[in-house]
Amino acid sequence: MITYCIVDDEPIAHRIIEGYCAELAHMQKVGNAYNALEATAMVTEKKVDLIFLDINMPKMTGFDWLKTLPHAPQVIVTSAYKEFALEGYELDVVDYLLKPFSFPRFLKAVNKVIEGDKVNRIPKPSAAKAENHRFFIKGDKRHHQIRREDILFVEAYGNYSKIYLADEMIISHEKITNLEELLVEGNFMRVHKSFLVATDKIRQIQGNQIMLPGHTIPIGQTYRSRVNDLLGNR
Repeated sequence: MITYCIVDDEPIAHRIIEGYCAELAHMQKVGNAYNALEATAMVTEKKVDLIFLDINMPKMTGFDWLKTLPHAPQVIVTSAYKEFALEGYELDVVDYLLKPFSFPRFLKAVNKVIEGDKVNRIPKPSAAKAENHRFFIKGDKRHHQIRREDILFVEAYGNYSKIYLADEMIISHEKITNLEELLVEGNFMRVHKSFLVATDKIRQIQGNQIMLPGHTIPIGQTYRSRVNDLLGNR
């Protein structure tokens, strides 16, 4: 299921996109915004996978607003002005739909989102990859090469994750559940719905807290039995 919102100051544009999305079973609308302030509140408060974004809006253009987002969802531009297409692709938008657009053209753009999600999804590592102990992760429009042994812990961050290393923190485009699958063959344990820790980096466990170098991680109640197994408590 792809959750989407529409950011456009024209009500008719909302109706057209909603009508097209109603034909697609995997599309779920989470809201409508008619200016940048409404859009900011929406993407902050709700899980949004895809934004249908207009450019010319009052007070702030769609592109100016997009530049304010530290970690933007995927974006399909819907505009009546073709001269902004180049800037759109420089901002890494998925597609640029020129109004008025047909349903087949709309469907082609949405399919790019679906295919991109398949490409970026992290597969479960093979034995050969596990022996290598290295992998690439996408963050901040770059791909970072990370060694498993350098990871202290992973923290859930909405639809993203924060990967804490000894000397830096990387915000990944992957959810913590995907990273848990990737690290399943390493010394990593889910100790909280929002935290995945490297067990060989644990210095102390006290009560419901795990002490790592420079960090304290909470132990979730539903994960307590895992920690007890680590301690040898049955």
